[in-house]
Amino acid sequence: MTASDVAFPHGDSDMARAVRSFDWRATPLGPIAGWPPTLRITVDMMLNSAFPKCLVWGPDCTAIYNDAFRPILGKKSNTLGCSFLDIWSEVRDEITPILDRAFAGQATFIEDFPLVIERNGYPEPANFTFCYSPVYDELGRVCGVMDTVIETTGKVDALRNVELVNSELQHRMKNMLAMIVGITNQTFRSADTKDDAHNMLIGRLHALDSAQSILLNARWQAAQIHHVVNEALRPHAAGDAAGGRLTIEGPPLHLSARQSLALSLALHELATNAVKYGAFSTSSGAVKLGWSEGAAGTDEPFRLYWQESGGPPVRPPQRKGFGSRLIERALSADFGGHVEVAYDPAGIRVELMSPMARLGVTEPSLDEMPPS
Repeated sequence: MTASDVAFPHGDSDMARAVRSFDWRATPLGPIAGWPPTLRITVDMMLNSAFPKCLVWGPDCTAIYNDAFRPILGKKSNTLGCSFLDIWSEVRDEITPILDRAFAGQATFIEDFPLVIERNGYPEPANFTFCYSPVYDELGRVCGVMDTVIETTGKVDALRNVELVNSELQHRMKNMLAMIVGITNQTFRSADTKDDAHNMLIGRLHALDSAQSILLNARWQAAQIHHVVNEALRPHAAGDAAGGRLTIEGPPLHLSARQSLALSLALHELATNAVKYGAFSTSSGAVKLGWSEGAAGTDEPFRLYWQESGGPPVRPPQRKGFGSRLIERALSADFGGHVEVAYDPAGIRVELMSPMARLGVTEPSLDEMPPS
């Protein structure tokens, strides 16, 4: 049997040794030798518990705590034997009523209680699940309060993040469904036949799905422009085995989620039109897609262009369909710039110009519908 086994308090934990060596004569409790049996038994039980506990004793609220409670204190040092209300002076107003109820014989259990504490020298929000329970002596008098507590800040933050993610996911799903409905309505409204509508709709939904896949891989954050472009034009690039008919060049940049969707749909429309009427409808036609950048975060221009050549002579359309409106309006709105479409007989040219400060930033409302 070791000396620590026979000396009070029993056990060999850090706080048991600290309580044994502490000079209690300067505290309201007085020397350990004069402690009443209830206090000694309660301290022994508390120090030998693996659950965070702090005993608050007497009218002066003298605090004795175990090893598991110490991490909750943070950098609050030299607090053994101090008043519990002084240790947590920054939340005195919140905890005093709970202590008073416990000293009156009424236990209180609270889950995820929010407090702003200063255990590390600065205010920080934290959450605790705890029970303040009265401690009775042999005469049935409440002589202390046992604070049994566990910090739940991490759990509360995680649940809050899950709620935010779920809310954002719901918002994006509603937005995506609204976009699909808008695309479907406009496709059937502008198509000449049901077969044309079916083919156009399938193509547009595939383009939307490709952009969606990129954004999911990027967790709906900024997407690399090369990934967006390559995925949107992949069917046409695959058919360009000899090379030269489709040229893509530009520096690495990141686009916001909304910009990625708008660019993917616009490129799909441009490529589809090129296959039907433009450069990709002949063996000699070619398309060049490129972009240039200015200084990041400034009003210097970002320019993106689509230039066709070698195809049939271009004639301005008699009416603008959904694809044309999507290219001109959606790109302008989502990039915060403007789009110019030139129906040059040698080949159609589309140019998007936008301030660099708008690239990759939080996009407009996700509730925006495709242009009608």
